[in-house]
Amino acid sequence: MKALTLNLTLCSDSLARNKSAVKQAKYLAIADALRQAIKEGQVTPTEVLPSARKLAQQLSVNRHTIMAALAELVAQGWVEAKERSAYRVVKNLPIQASRQVNKVRQTQQSFDWKFRFKQDLPVTAKVKASQYSYNFSGGQPDIRQFPFLEFKSHFSQVCQRPKIDDLSYGDSRGETELIEEIATYLRRVRSITDKELMICNGSQEALYMISQLLLQPGDKVAVEQLGYPPAWAAFERSGASLIAIKQDDRGLDPEHLAQVFAQGKVKLLYLTPLHQYPTTVSLDITRRMQIYQLAVQYGVAIVEDDYDHEFHYDSQPIAPMASDDPAGLVIYISTFSKLMFGGARIGYVVANDELIEQLAAYKVLMNHKSNVLVQQSVAKWMQQGGFEGHLRRMTRLYQKRRDFMVLLLQDYQSQGLPIHFEIPAGGMAIWLDTGKSVVGLKEKLMSNGVYIQTEVEFNMIKRLPNTEYRFIRLGFAAMNELEVEQGLNIVMKALYGVLSD
Repeated sequence: MKALTLNLTLCSDSLARNKSAVKQAKYLAIADALRQAIKEGQVTPTEVLPSARKLAQQLSVNRHTIMAALAELVAQGWVEAKERSAYRVVKNLPIQASRQVNKVRQTQQSFDWKFRFKQDLPVTAKVKASQYSYNFSGGQPDIRQFPFLEFKSHFSQVCQRPKIDDLSYGDSRGETELIEEIATYLRRVRSITDKELMICNGSQEALYMISQLLLQPGDKVAVEQLGYPPAWAAFERSGASLIAIKQDDRGLDPEHLAQVFAQGKVKLLYLTPLHQYPTTVSLDITRRMQIYQLAVQYGVAIVEDDYDHEFHYDSQPIAPMASDDPAGLVIYISTFSKLMFGGARIGYVVANDELIEQLAAYKVLMNHKSNVLVQQSVAKWMQQGGFEGHLRRMTRLYQKRRDFMVLLLQDYQSQGLPIHFEIPAGGMAIWLDTGKSVVGLKEKLMSNGVYIQTEVEFNMIKRLPNTEYRFIRLGFAAMNELEVEQGLNIVMKALYGVLSD
């Protein structure tokens, strides 16, 4: 053991000379030195190590320090300790096992491991709309306008007086304070009463859970032909098939819906009746009643996605279908993503007791609960009036931006461009008929710093002739007037060539 003693002594001397530079604990340094001695063959496999008392004397350290170093080596697999026996080097060293594994790997180079996926999900390049100089994404709020300092004060209050019990695992339905605030808000503003409410990580989580609970392979989901692809994807992951329902200038066609229902196996109808996504058309009362009566007749649940109800400008918006639901078949979904920002991950689903109970049980399997501190902060923001104050400011701002984009588009029409559009009564975007094919336009504009969405992305019918994809969705909420004007000019130049100033 002379070589081992010398190695450990040198380690000890080095530590003593350079204490300020060495951050490693002394027992770890000793363990490293012992391990290096074993690697270099100074101590052979199965050889007994000196006692802890002797090593402590050699290195002038406390015996407990040596015991800690030996325990570290036992944990790493270099040394073993048997009851009432000395420490000894293991028979098969970790370094040898590692070499053996490498040999096995070298001899099995032909083996190609692959995971077997139950479903092959499409993987697409992630495009962040907000990174573009001109962001015409139709559902993007202007996050720059969010009152972060005001919200910070509510978050600070929550952190200064934390509710410890709520921060652990618990009720997956969400924080009681926030549920009560949203329920009160829905009662006052949207006339929704007598239903249960649950907080989700955004509306997409709600859509996914609903699809997993209510759908099975072979079921059918009726959707708007022009609609919201993430919702379609959630339904398809359950094994259900989608049926596209025709639309006209008044929205979903009840006659075509009746034909589809009559064929059977339709379990869900998914629709966005207010500011339809992406066309911005709102269903009138007559069509809503027709659709509801068909759903009752055929026993089809309605998933009502009310994603931007707050931003309605020219009149009071029509109350959601969930507000008059005597059969209890409407599942109402909404989100704070347009009021705050997508990263807040605050959405909610409103339905009858039985479904909410099952959704809460399913959520436990996924992620237990949504972010408690954010929920509590939003609840305080609502209690103290900041929420509605922000909502009023943004509604005025977005109406002003809508009117500005309308004027710009009308000016382009006066120049002879073949564009057509209806002025939306609310929402955050304009659905523009360009009069020509928009296939390839998105990619062309992205290279010029402009992000838009085209009809190609929203149409369930994927085999239309290229000339039939004519629409683009122009979001006006995320940009100020100068940005809208500059970006729109780039869009029009890409579509129709150089315009006269």
